[in-house]
Parts: sequence; structure tokens; C-alpha cells
Amino acid sequence: MAVAAAAVTAGAAVALTSVPAAAGTASAGTPRFLKPGELPPHPTSPWYAGPVTAGQPDPLPICVGDALPSIATHRAYGTEFDTSALQVTVVERNERRAAAFAALLRKDLADCARRLMQQDPDMTASKKYYGSLAVEDGAHVYGIHTAHAWGSSDIALFSVGRDGRTVTVVKWAQMGTFQHAQVADFRKTTVRAVDKLH
Repeated sequence: MAVAAAAVTAGAAVALTSVPAAAGTASAGTPRFLKPGELPPHPTSPWYAGPVTAGQPDPLPICVGDALPSIATHRAYGTEFDTSALQVTVVERNERRAAAFAALLRKDLADCARRLMQQDPDMTASKKYYGSLAVEDGAHVYGIHTAHAWGSSDIALFSVGRDGRTVTVVKWAQMGTFQHAQVADFRKTTVRAVDKLH
């Protein structure tokens, strides 16, 4: 399953509407989500955001999708071109469960490239770990590149962050290679996302 399969297509990205700033906030006790302007800047397109939606995203994102519970909440983002993003947040019953869930997501990301190639013999996949971020209870950033024998090449950045009993996953994806990954901008996006959890 290529990264592009889990991305918002150009047509769908246009269909996403700009959401007022209030939509990036939530009621008391509910984590806030990223605003479009807090995502890595696209050189030629604004970001558009869908609604904050209860439940698992559909389709499930590669690498982390199988671990996401039904209690998740998510928000999809897109541009007018081939770049998409997703934030998924899970509020666990306590900090111990949240720490274990964050560790599971990190394990899935660390093993993702191997599993993708195992599932699809026509795919080549590789990963990079871009390190941790000192925000709240910590965040970690990963990159996954996939290429198919028929010519596709996709790059995705993932981060897993936690604040207390709340865990968030952020994904950014587009066509390209590790060379096209906006790592520095994505790290800033991750810090914003985790800061919003409390």
C-alpha cells in the first residue's frame, strides 16, 4: 500500500473547505487540532482542513492505522496539489495506557518499512528516524519512503507525541523522496500539535 493511497487526492483536497479558526479548538477537556496554517507550508497552495471527526480515519494511514482505536478523533488536511496531512488524537483512560499506546505507535513506525515490503513484493520501502522533541511528555519524528516497480515514489513524515493521557499522531505526505521531506517544518508542526493537547 503506497503512501499515496492514504493521501488526500488533489480533487479531494480542493473539496476540503477552509475552516474558521474556532474549528481548530474544542470544548473543555477535548484536545485541539492543528489549524491549516500550522502545517508545513506548501510553496504554491494553501492548506485546507476537513472537520474534526470522531472515530478512525478512512482509509487508515499506513504504518499506524492498525493500532488506532475506535475512540480516536481525526482531522484530514489537503492542498490543491499532491500534499496531504492527517492528525489523529486518542485520549486514554490514564497516563500509563497513553504511554503504552505511544510506545506501540513508535514500534509500528520503526518496523513499518519492513512490513510494507513483506506485504507488497513490488514495493521498496525505507525509513528514517529524525529524533525526539522536548515538548510536554515527548514526541518522536519518522520518515517513510515507498517506491513501486511501476514508478511511483512517495514520502511521508510521521510524529507521535504525548501529553499526559492524550496521544497524537501527525502525518504529512506527498510524492517524492527523503530529499523532498520538509523535516524542519514538520518538527515545528509536531511541537504545535502536542502543545495543543492540554
